[in-house]
Amino acid sequence: PRVMLPPSLPLALLALLACFSPAASLTVAVTGATGNVGRAAVQRLVADGDCARILLRHEVSSGSAVPPAADADSSAVASYLVGLPGVEAVRGDINDPASLRDLLVGCDAVIAAHGARRTRKLSDFWRDPTHDPAHAKNVNYEGMKSLLAAAAGSGTCKRVVRITGKGETPWSFFSILLNGLGGMAKAWNYEGERLMRACSVDYTIVRPGVMSARAELPPSSLALADNGGDMKVTPIPPGAIADLCVDCLRTPNAARATLTAMRSAEPGAGSGSWGQLLAGVRPDRRAFRSDLLEAHQTAVRVGGTALALAGLALASAAALAVKAALSAVLPAVLAWPLPARLAAAGGLLAVGLLK
Repeated sequence: PRVMLPPSLPLALLALLACFSPAASLTVAVTGATGNVGRAAVQRLVADGDCARILLRHEVSSGSAVPPAADADSSAVASYLVGLPGVEAVRGDINDPASLRDLLVGCDAVIAAHGARRTRKLSDFWRDPTHDPAHAKNVNYEGMKSLLAAAAGSGTCKRVVRITGKGETPWSFFSILLNGLGGMAKAWNYEGERLMRACSVDYTIVRPGVMSARAELPPSSLALADNGGDMKVTPIPPGAIADLCVDCLRTPNAARATLTAMRSAEPGAGSGSWGQLLAGVRPDRRAFRSDLLEAHQTAVRVGGTALALAGLALASAAALAVKAALSAVLPAVLAWPLPARLAAAGGLLAVGLLK
């Protein structure tokens, strides 16, 4: 018999009924929930009537009913998310395996939207930066190792959706730049992908374009390639990637697939929905390289040396230009009477102090 619910039943109660009903779809864990993609994924799950368990590093006292601004800090985002119906917070960290096991208890899937944000420090030249928990190796690789182990041991988690990026071009300018400044973030993201392909739990790897909240998405402009296919890198809104991650959860043929997701190079030249594109994807069918960590490291060393030499050349050229200018001006200045020279020196000193 069909059960009729009163129209005045609060949304929160409806969400709780959905979570505990036998007909409920999914309970999904989300890491990186306070980031741009993570928060959009949680909001989409709630809108679909699913339940979300989010990993938070700090306690949140109470939920806020006011949606946070796009540039709000993580605490404000967390406060809003825990106030949504069907959202449960679990205290922990991607570097804490025990908290990840707690996070995945009873979950059907997990969306791994976390990522390393640590930038290279001067002290990295004489200290091992991987001792920092925020280092890309610990967040993008060791963290994924722990998350995959928790998923495999949960007995319920059947899919891990992970957001990474293009990591198979170590010699590209942007790979060298991002790896050099970000502690080999792209390289360790790729190593995390390798862990997923070797795991018994089904995975979907999403490699997005440049995610920006200011990116526009014209109608019919979504583009997708399976098998880790190469595509021109384009800007894409984080919300669109969040939608793709959630859509993958209900797409059986997206299991064990590596998807490159972009905005089409020409507006209107793509698809209007991820569902249309996901219908045609297939699992990975090629062997992915196993030597890219070394290639990334070599590219950063060689590329870093080249950039340093280029910077030195520019500095030398600038020094020569200054020397030439001084050679032209200094004799004339030295020909000035002593009072004029003293007055000019005093004026330069005063300008320097004012700055």
